Amino acid sequence: MNDPSVPGPPAVDPLIALRPWEAPEVTSWGRLPMNAVGRRSGVLPLDGDWRFQLLSAPDAPVGGAWTTAQVPGAWTLQGTSDLPQYTNVAMPFAEFPPHSPAANPTGVYEREVDVPADWAGRRIVLQVGAAESVLLVHVDGRPAGISKDSHLAAEFDLTALVRPGARATVRLTVVKWSDASHLEDQDQWWHGGITRSVLLYATDPLHLADVTVRAAYSGELRVDCLVRDAGGALPEGWYLTGDLDGQPLAQDAEFDRANTEDERVSDFLGEARLLAGVADVRTWNAETPELYDLTVRLHRRDGTVADSSRHRIGFRDVEVVGRDLLVNGERVFIRGVNRHDFHPLTGRTVSYDDMRADLVLLKRFGFNAVRTAHYPNDPALYDLADELGLYVVDEADIESHDHAHEIADDPRYLNAFVDRVSRMVLRDKNHPSVIVWSLGNESDYGANHDAAAGWLRRHDPTRPLQYEGAAKLGWADPDVASDIACPMYASLEDCLAHALSGKQTKPLIQCEYSHAMGNSNGTLADHWAAIEATPGLQGGFIWEFWDHGILQRVSDGRPAGRGGAGLYDNGVAAPGYRWAYGGDFGESIHDGAFIADGVVFPDRTPKPAMYEHREISAPLRIECFRHEGIVLGNHQHFRGLDWLAGEWRLDLADGTTLTAPAVLPPLCPGETAAVPLPFEVPRDGGEAWLTLRVTVAEDQPWAPRGTEVCVPQVRLRGPAVAEAAPVKGRIEVDGEGLLLHPLLTAAPTLSLWRAPTDNDELGGMARRWRSWGLDTLVRKAVSVSEDSGRVTVEAEYAGTTGVVRHRQVLTPVEGGVRVEEEAELPEAFDDVARVGTVFETVAGLDLLDWFGQGPWESYPDRSAGAPVGHHSVPVEELFTPYLRPQESGGRHGVRRFALSAPDATGLAVALDEPRQISVTRYRAEDLASAGHHDELVPRPGCVVHIDAAHRGLGTASCGPDTSPSYRVAPGVHRWSWTLRAL
Repeated sequence: MNDPSVPGPPAVDPLIALRPWEAPEVTSWGRLPMNAVGRRSGVLPLDGDWRFQLLSAPDAPVGGAWTTAQVPGAWTLQGTSDLPQYTNVAMPFAEFPPHSPAANPTGVYEREVDVPADWAGRRIVLQVGAAESVLLVHVDGRPAGISKDSHLAAEFDLTALVRPGARATVRLTVVKWSDASHLEDQDQWWHGGITRSVLLYATDPLHLADVTVRAAYSGELRVDCLVRDAGGALPEGWYLTGDLDGQPLAQDAEFDRANTEDERVSDFLGEARLLAGVADVRTWNAETPELYDLTVRLHRRDGTVADSSRHRIGFRDVEVVGRDLLVNGERVFIRGVNRHDFHPLTGRTVSYDDMRADLVLLKRFGFNAVRTAHYPNDPALYDLADELGLYVVDEADIESHDHAHEIADDPRYLNAFVDRVSRMVLRDKNHPSVIVWSLGNESDYGANHDAAAGWLRRHDPTRPLQYEGAAKLGWADPDVASDIACPMYASLEDCLAHALSGKQTKPLIQCEYSHAMGNSNGTLADHWAAIEATPGLQGGFIWEFWDHGILQRVSDGRPAGRGGAGLYDNGVAAPGYRWAYGGDFGESIHDGAFIADGVVFPDRTPKPAMYEHREISAPLRIECFRHEGIVLGNHQHFRGLDWLAGEWRLDLADGTTLTAPAVLPPLCPGETAAVPLPFEVPRDGGEAWLTLRVTVAEDQPWAPRGTEVCVPQVRLRGPAVAEAAPVKGRIEVDGEGLLLHPLLTAAPTLSLWRAPTDNDELGGMARRWRSWGLDTLVRKAVSVSEDSGRVTVEAEYAGTTGVVRHRQVLTPVEGGVRVEEEAELPEAFDDVARVGTVFETVAGLDLLDWFGQGPWESYPDRSAGAPVGHHSVPVEELFTPYLRPQESGGRHGVRRFALSAPDATGLAVALDEPRQISVTRYRAEDLASAGHHDELVPRPGCVVHIDAAHRGLGTASCGPDTSPSYRVAPGVHRWSWTLRAL
């Protein structure tokens, strides 16, 4: 705008002259203090298309043609030449702190803004929700300010730079790399851009500068307000009022109107306090997240309202007492997950609906806590956590992984540490869901952390703080800046030893555990059985919620962008697209598929591990079966069972299934009660399993009526031992002793190999298996003998370092053949993937029916969430599409199964005891040789594995391997199965 009353732009841009991308001491310039004033009215949204240029460096001249960019959104996902890059530890450039590379993508965003005429005389503020990593703000060419910290909003007072009723040009320059990048070295994609909303708002010059709410479990409410006047000294006669759910609050004593005068600013601060005591208060916790509406009003002397602030607050207490973290005086289990702001099309730009869907899904699968790894999340997430009921560990935007030791004590970064922690606290302190503050992640431990912790403890003594980098120096050390022992990926044995040592002084809640990369989360049930049985152990946060796959067009290797919506379903990308991970955008420095480590796929489809978690966190459980009935237990902390409904199901081995409604007893938290058996169980007939399907009785904010909550189960009767008698007949084998059968295209042979999981690869097991030659076993030294129709085949399977002796006895039985097998593994093969049989079927067998655990995928150390019953699933749906193809689709504890065609023909297999099986369209070598699913070609028939023993999954990609009890030992393994035609 060309208004002669407004000075023109300076000859030398002071923001560029400051070169803030090279100055760690500069955390901001012209940026307003962070606050928790809450929602305001009169907002002018500035989201949408902005003019855009991508420069090669921050001091490169702006020129040439403008394109458009969507705000909010990362330019790395909007068709620019700067593409996403994934690293975990290593920085994506070689420069050491505080330096950044000369080739430094810089986005220039520009648009015109029509400032409302009725804002005349008001204070006008620009808010930029988030920008990565340095933001420079200009209005009509004049500098307004600088901000660093990629995941918190920056506000700038534009009152002197704009004119109400006129048009102004706002330019936002975003520099991708800076000294601050070394503090944002998090396990995620690197992007650039403005990733949260931009807006203008206006206030009266006399305005609320901050609001601090302290709402205690007792019902005591204290609201502390800071008041500022942009014109200078505060006017006489101003006052505050407030109401809680429409009821007025009392006002405390005198105001301190001018307790602070700072020569660097032109205004003064005033303080005031509102008090209330709420009788019969409804308290907040994650199970019953009761909220109250609080409104605070700032009045001028004549009683008119100058400013107001609205909040939804919860009354609750949090404290650490001894080695317990208490919420409202109760020791609560923390069933948590780590969560990034993420979307497969828009990166870190997430909508309110996206965030709500995230938290709703977590609630439905038994999670009650979120750690905002590794930065403050979008502000709406905290509102949703308050409403839906989730505990939050709020984490500062500090991770200096690649240079952690140097930066932790570097005084040049002192301001940045304190700034990032304090701004997070100032923004989020009024949320009841936030129960713990975190100083950051994987940044070693130094004086900068202690400085930030000192500020935090003084400003907010109502919550504990944690920091893994401090706690790892000593889980019981009282002198480090962590009130919680919060290790990552500690072994269960170490946790138990600490809790039983007598030396524990703090709650032990792992900030990360059970790394969910690929087919993973083994021993989760074992872990939680120990937590629930051991005082001092209180839970942890699974790493992590998302697989961070970005939808990518296979044709050109570029992100699909916002137009990719609808090109994925049930975890699978549409033809022509795939889920990209590290290295897929041409990066030379990257960490591959380590970004695909979540309990949900990039489209939020739950992985099978989610059902495991849902069952081990069940609010209602079957404790045991006694002759007089079933003992039920309420495993909640605060809530009864009135919000739940149930249905009994009885599954008998003969295929019979019975159902009946369940009447749930009125149990308080922690109570148990016996209920009568709902069915008369037949005296014979093999196994009998009783399942209680628990659902939501009435609509909840996170689940409609009828939503399944858990399916606890108990076995009422064991299996009946029966074996088909031999009959006269002839077994057909070829010259190598391989079974010939009209429904098989590949005969049953020995299998010791699986397509390595991510845990197998990164944990080193796959390397050992390949060194033994398990992926290329050679069948040799075959001898075949026949006696009375029974065929015995003995063979050797030679690896590169050992020989496995295998014996197979084929016996004709009514309608088929019984296969008895024995494999003797040498001592050198001390931990193999599996011992079992593999064969392939003819095409057309597209449906699997089985009696065993299901219906979702399960493995020996991840099977608690798969109840025994009769299940039926199309073969194409058995396979789990982990982003990097690997062993998947297994079903544990299977007693029998059938593969059938639409005309009901096919084959049936009965097993000698519950076994691990898998049925997919892929051989292990197909999966092991593919990097993405678009490289896989399904086989026409089924590849069937029957395992006598199958190695557990563990979490060794980052964390403990599976326990020894789930490993496959050398020696003799025996199993048998019977094959019949349907």
